[in-house]
Amino acid sequence: MAFYRSDNSKRVLPGFSISLGSSLFFISLVILLPITGLVVQVAGLSLAQYWAIISDPRVVASYKVTASAAAVASVFNLFFGLLMAWILTRYRFPGRVLLDGLMDLPFALPTAVAGLTLAAVFSTQGWFGQYLALWDLKVSYTWLGIVVAMTFTSVPFVVRTVQPVLEEFGPEYEEASATLGASPLQTFFKVILPEIKPALLTGTALAFTRSLGEFGAVIFIAGNLPWQTEVTSLMIFVRLQEFDYAAAAAIASVVLLVSLVLLFVINGMQQRYQHITGGPK
Repeated sequence: MAFYRSDNSKRVLPGFSISLGSSLFFISLVILLPITGLVVQVAGLSLAQYWAIISDPRVVASYKVTASAAAVASVFNLFFGLLMAWILTRYRFPGRVLLDGLMDLPFALPTAVAGLTLAAVFSTQGWFGQYLALWDLKVSYTWLGIVVAMTFTSVPFVVRTVQPVLEEFGPEYEEASATLGASPLQTFFKVILPEIKPALLTGTALAFTRSLGEFGAVIFIAGNLPWQTEVTSLMIFVRLQEFDYAAAAAIASVVLLVSLVLLFVINGMQQRYQHITGGPK
């Protein structure tokens, strides 16, 4: 059975064999090779050793800190990312292009620079932190600082996932709904939300996955207090500094497993949605 098209139409890209071969080569080089190295390190541990490493109380505390901060950041980005995508697609105003470009700033800015900047801005003497301190609210070097850093680095995933869907879903549907007597809330929940829901959930899940592995932006603002503001990526870094590569790989494997499960869930959701709707519009 052939897996490629049998027609003789010209194609811009090379044929199936060359395209697939080069793709598999780069996948193996960039993705599978590092994962293989991780698996090899973990394979050298017995089950008891592996469990002892990943269930260490300090490591478990880092799981809780990371997961809770990532969850809060993702929920915030769900609403903020949807709002920004809505503004960028539905309104035309001076500075729109600049605002649209700023949404990609977390992708372009080195995470270490982002962490240092956020720590300075939200410190008790910083631009924002000095006003928050009046309300006895401290951000830098606290769990809340981790949430801020994760929010900053992951918001583009929601914006850039929802934005194309809103651009395709033109305002004429909203106008038709209003013509039929629907209120703005009814229009949003009955007309708009069902269309953008898969993209919104996908973007939020990607933001959560991105936050789980965040390191550079977090360590400069978290304070890295044991049991309180240590994230899992920092625990991996600490084990590497101790030259305990097996322990670092074991902890990393937990993050990798969670990330892979989330990615499979995302793909499953997308395929299920396309099956229900009969494919992308």
